[in-house]
Parts: sequence; C-alpha cells; structure tokens
Amino acid sequence: MRVEGQHYRTIWPTDDGVAVEIIDQTRLPHEFATVRLENLQDAAVAIKNMLVRGAPLIGATAAYGVALAMSAESSDAALEQACTTLAATRPTAINLRWALARMKDLLLPLASENRAQAAWQEAAAICDEDVKNNRALGEHGSKLIRDKLEAKGEPVNILTHCNAGWLATVDWGTALAPIYTAFDAGIPVHVWVDETRPRNQGASLTAWELQQHGVPHTVIADNTGGHLMQHGMVDMVIVGTDRTTACGDVCNKIGTYLKALAAFDNQIPFYVALPGPTIDWSLDDGVRDIPIEQREAEEVTRIRGRTDEGEIVTVTLTPHGSPAANYAFDVTPARLVTGLITERGVCPASRKGLLGIYPEQAR
Repeated sequence: MRVEGQHYRTIWPTDDGVAVEIIDQTRLPHEFATVRLENLQDAAVAIKNMLVRGAPLIGATAAYGVALAMSAESSDAALEQACTTLAATRPTAINLRWALARMKDLLLPLASENRAQAAWQEAAAICDEDVKNNRALGEHGSKLIRDKLEAKGEPVNILTHCNAGWLATVDWGTALAPIYTAFDAGIPVHVWVDETRPRNQGASLTAWELQQHGVPHTVIADNTGGHLMQHGMVDMVIVGTDRTTACGDVCNKIGTYLKALAAFDNQIPFYVALPGPTIDWSLDDGVRDIPIEQREAEEVTRIRGRTDEGEIVTVTLTPHGSPAANYAFDVTPARLVTGLITERGVCPASRKGLLGIYPEQAR
C-alpha cells in the first residue's frame, strides 16, 4: 500500500540480506519510522511490544524471527529455542503458532548447514502468500459492497473496528482489503472508524492508512456505532479476526462483540474478513477455548498524542491509584456473524460453511 505515494509492505528483508525492516506502528500516526530487526530477540520484542500487530503480520514477523535465529545458530536446540521464545510473545493470534509450526516442520528435517537459507526463503514465501490471500479476499468482499451500492444507489457506509488494514498484514489487509478494492474500482464508500480504546488502533492506524489511500472516513468514539446503526447510517460492518474457530466463532479486538450485537439488533450485515491461516481448526467453542490476552493497565490509564505545539507526549487519564483491567480481545459467537470473507470466497460462519471452501480440513 502507499505512504505519501510510495509503496510499502509492513515487513521486508534489508538490502544486505542479514536483517529485516518493519514499520514501527507504535509511533503512528504522528511519526512514520522503520526499525531494523537483527536477531531473534529483536523480533520477539517487536511482536510483544506491538511494533507489529495484527494476526497475519505477527505470523510473518515470527517466521522472519526464526530466519534471523537460524542465521546465528542453526542447531536443533537453537530452532527449538527460537520457536519457544516467539510463541510466548502473544497468546491469542493463531497465525503466530501457525507460522512457527510451518517453519519448524520445514527446517527440522534439514541438515543444519541448510537451515538458514531455507528459513529466509520460507519466511518470504509466507509473506507473499499473505499478500496473495488478502488480495483475493478483497476481491470477494468488494462484491458485497458493490451489491449494496446497486441496492442502495448511494455511497456505502461501512463500520470497522480496530485495525485490520494493510498495517495488520504484510499488505492489503483483511477487513479493509474489500474496501480498498471497491474504492479503487470506483465504488463510492465511506468508512466509520471506531477509535478502539484502549490502544486507539482505529484512530491511530486505520484512519491513517485510509487517509494515505484517499478513502473517505470518519473517526468515531467506540460507543457511537449503535446509534449510527439505529439511524440507518451503517450499511454493513466488516472487521478482522485474530483467531476464528472451526465452527465460526470469531475472536477480535475487545469491543467487537458489542458491535455484532448492535448490528444483529438492527438487521445490519456483520462480516468478518480473514485468510485461511487465521482459522484454528482445533477449536470449536471460541468463548470457552480461545485464550484472551490481558495486557498492561497503563494502556487503559494512559494515552499518547501530539500537543498543539507539535510535541508528542503521554498523559494519564485516570485518578492516581485507580486499578484498570485490560482485556485485549473478545469473542463474537458465530450466530451473530453474517458471513466470513476469505481468500476462497464468502461462506457462512459455521463448520459446514468453512469446510465447504476448505474441504481438505475435513480429515
């Protein structure tokens, strides 16, 4: 996607071939900066501290983290340590474990001296596949937007929650891929952007990348969505997911469940966009079985922004000594999901629906 007109992916190997570069998302939207990852620990810190975030990008970063580790030492013990270290960084996004399992399955049978090169090639392949998948789901999802335009005859208003754009993937995004595809095809769209407390990833990231691409949008407080739906100002909701179960339960940024309830009450389609690696085929009950990350209270009690004088500062929002809970995700039951937008098409949020487009998982 574009930053000031220049194409970027969110992660790429450096020209010297010994490191990886990423966009530091903690500094957006007020600063655009990149960071060089030179070793396993750099990759782990980037994931844990959310310099990179979004399930597909976490998986891609983990894959490159293994490649960086293999460049330093390629023994069985080093491979095991790399996978263990990276797996411990974030508990909810399934793409992390998917990417690590894929890397380990490839590398473990190889001779030690062949692992580093193979790891770099496989990490690059994971990134390229993510771009291809997201581009495809964008095409499938854009048809839903076109259908709504034809039925409505006016610009389509889409509400999204958190950031599931190109910043959450290697490129294109998940929830925003249909929007970018529709916009580029000349379909008039407008996006309602939830601010997404506590980390404000909607206000900081989604609004920033939509602005970079020229897509009309409006930032709203998290609790505004229901009001807009009641007054006919939302035509559909499209969100992403960090893990979706085999039965279609969807885990996404905290607050997604409430948007799904409001959409259901107002008969508004609620879609979830995801590539295949985000499906956890081992789980059925998302509410019971998906681990929900609890992050530092400071993400709730403090906030970062730019002053009128241009200084970037962090301020405290809450009374000194007030405790804060910070659940990072919630689970939307499949019954509230209109459809899942994947690289293979749109399907019902159910085991039957998913197996209809991923028949190889039936075994």
